[in-house]
Amino acid sequence: MSPVVILLYGIVAYLIAMASAAYGIGFVGNHWVPKSIDSGPVGPLGEALVVDVMLLGLFAVQHSGMARRAFKKALTAIVPEPMERSTYVLLSGLVLWLLYWQWRPMTDEIWRVDKPIWSTVLQAVYFLGWGIVLWSTFLVGHAYLFGLKQVSDHWLGKDVKEPEFRTPALYKIVRHPIYFGFILAFWATPVMTLGHFLLAGGATGYILVGTFLEERDLVATFGETYETYRKRVSMLIPWPPRRP
Repeated sequence: MSPVVILLYGIVAYLIAMASAAYGIGFVGNHWVPKSIDSGPVGPLGEALVVDVMLLGLFAVQHSGMARRAFKKALTAIVPEPMERSTYVLLSGLVLWLLYWQWRPMTDEIWRVDKPIWSTVLQAVYFLGWGIVLWSTFLVGHAYLFGLKQVSDHWLGKDVKEPEFRTPALYKIVRHPIYFGFILAFWATPVMTLGHFLLAGGATGYILVGTFLEERDLVATFGETYETYRKRVSMLIPWPPRRP
């Protein structure tokens, strides 16, 4: 396949993924977007619950399954290796768009914070969470994480190399700051509806399972280096590292 075609594929995949992530900020927080987690017609609770659980399950299977080493090996037998990460990113973005489109709101309230000061604090934590997610992607290589480096290096005729193990900034006090940011963003809300609670709880459960699987892959890739890091640094909650 032409390197130019592979490069364009990676760019399109990246743009779709970034658009889905940007929409997600508005979707989860009920800001700006035409359809959010609590907007739209409210139908039967049972139907909404089934549909939303299926959507969350589809994302979890796709997002975690395609990240596993065995699936990557199988995928690169079908598509050129530089396209593997872009394909993962593309499908993740498309599944998110499907979730936004088909999500059924469940608007019964579990809690509501009416005091302006505390509502503002929760909104600030919400955006802080998303900020941590974005910052953390750049700390470990945003372009590599979203497939741009792989397709651009291939286009330039360079070998695609796995990133070296590094622990910059936030990674010195928490092993998975991206997941930590997501947890803040999902739970920090002044109005927690049943639908929002389902998404936050489902996403948190997925994060815990996904972290276990990801750590297994990281140990297989980096060996004793990662084992030592794992013994010293907290998994999901930022905390001063333990002494060796």
